[in-house]
Amino acid sequence: MKRLLNTLYLTTQGAWLSRERETLVVKVDREVRLRLPIHHIDSIVAFGQINATAPLLGFCAERGVRMAFFTEHGRFLARVEGPVSGNVLLRKAQYQRHESTDQSARIAGTLIAAKIVNSRTVLQRHLRDRPNGPHRNDIEQTIQHLATLLRRVRTETDLDILRGYEGAAARAYFDCFGHLILHDDPGFRFSGRNRRPPADPVNALLSFIYTLLRHDMASALEGVGLDPAIGFLHRARPGRPALALDLMEELRAQLADRLVLSLINRRQLRPSGFDITETGEVRMTEATRKRVLTAWQERKRETIKHPYLEETVEIGLIPHLQARLLASHLRNDLNAYPAFIWR
Repeated sequence: MKRLLNTLYLTTQGAWLSRERETLVVKVDREVRLRLPIHHIDSIVAFGQINATAPLLGFCAERGVRMAFFTEHGRFLARVEGPVSGNVLLRKAQYQRHESTDQSARIAGTLIAAKIVNSRTVLQRHLRDRPNGPHRNDIEQTIQHLATLLRRVRTETDLDILRGYEGAAARAYFDCFGHLILHDDPGFRFSGRNRRPPADPVNALLSFIYTLLRHDMASALEGVGLDPAIGFLHRARPGRPALALDLMEELRAQLADRLVLSLINRRQLRPSGFDITETGEVRMTEATRKRVLTAWQERKRETIKHPYLEETVEIGLIPHLQARLLASHLRNDLNAYPAFIWR
């Protein structure tokens, strides 16, 4: 249990929520673990087997405290709200920002800058851990190139130009990504990013973990009442979670890319754990997929100090915190969106 941004996050399985007058009570195994006056809470987010009494649900709805329920692995299930909801105004603000090219560019620029900073950090940490390793010059040149693009992003206001910088940064980063793979098996050789279909095991891993992150991000946005389909960097298309893709950008390097590198470099996966279809698509075997899913869930249980909140949180909560920070910005409670910068 943790309270952040006036939101109570519940991850202890079997917890039971009830009401005592003006107070929320959380019990685990019939033992009271938390008492919290309802006026101290804006929302409640529950993961997995969390139970709540009907009187508490009604009490929260009456007091304007939203409750969002997710599976233990973070898939959005439902949201409970009272008859008067702030979500209409929140989504209206989201749509208005989306329609404004200038305002979209401001948010998009923040996301792209965070993505570049976090990508540089991955490369810099590799050099720090292996100061005498091969390809040092290539990696250093990429770090410098990303720094140049970052300076341009921070002063650019044109949305299309910003998208161009984002694409250039991604190409430079992935051109260098293969140098970070220490496994000597040629089956894990990486020569560049490809997606449809992934043509090698590394790209198959990246695509799969990005999909997991996208689902978590979309669920987090649903939980705070934002529309996952209406973004700022990525534009709206039928069936496309544009806003989830937007907020993924700042989290890819730290949450997904480093996990891929860890699984390969620690030899937790083998090239034999991937199959090639008749169309040339590389897919994980069932055993490899289960191993990756287990590693993803374990990664989400690790903790990190949030750079803006300066609180130690589980990594799995980061999409939810960023979604709530974006909602606060759209409501004008924050002057700017505080993107996630890995330090």
